[in-house]
Amino acid sequence: MDDIDRFLYEDLNDKGDITSEAILGDEEARAYIKAKEQCVVAGMEEAMEVFRRVGVVPQAIKKDGEEAKNGEAVMEITGKLKSILAGERLALNFLSRMSGIASITRELTRRCRKKNPNVVIAATRKTTPGFRKYEKKAVVIGGGYAHRMGLYDAVLIKDNHLACVSIREAIRKARRLGLPVEIEVESIEDAMIAAEEGADIIMLDNMNPAQGIIAAGKARKIKPDVKIEVSGGITPENIINYTFADIISLGMLTHSVKSKDFSLEIDRIY
Repeated sequence: MDDIDRFLYEDLNDKGDITSEAILGDEEARAYIKAKEQCVVAGMEEAMEVFRRVGVVPQAIKKDGEEAKNGEAVMEITGKLKSILAGERLALNFLSRMSGIASITRELTRRCRKKNPNVVIAATRKTTPGFRKYEKKAVVIGGGYAHRMGLYDAVLIKDNHLACVSIREAIRKARRLGLPVEIEVESIEDAMIAAEEGADIIMLDNMNPAQGIIAAGKARKIKPDVKIEVSGGITPENIINYTFADIISLGMLTHSVKSKDFSLEIDRIY
């Protein structure tokens, strides 16, 4: 059972939609999903697959990454009315959550690139359990960087690792994996040590912009090709102050983003 089957089962269980079964027959219908506010559309592929799984025919009007205006239709669905209603909420949940993430990612990327055309807005692992790949996908649709998917696919040395070993020892050990090494530091001095040890990415954690600019400058002087990432305490309100970095990572993209509003409207019943 894949994700979409599991999510459908969460809603339908073994009994199905008991309300629709009680009051509807075999009516055929045409419906539209419409955006109820301006947004970057994301989750179309997943929402369409939901409808396919319940046996109706979806037709995309908008593609992932395109922008929709308030009231604009993004999808048409035709088939048994009961089946359309069975997939409605799950499809809307995909679209609402993923479009909210894609929209804020694009907004922040556009804003920051006015000051630094090369800066990248990145996600973190602060995601909804079981929904990470969709939330990270939405960040990418919005023009951002997914970052690592988990603990298994990238090296990131954090403060709790450094409670046991020094920065120098941690980087040297991590090098044995043959992967790029990223390390989180909390001081200007530690950023310099990380650069001396050849870290590929130095994450400045919870540094204010003034400290960050100094740390980034000193690290780049030691290792000119080092990538500087900033994280911690960054919000849409203050993000523009961190555009000295190459990567700006924000947990809020996925852990506290506001979903976009979509609705499904029945247009015609046959």
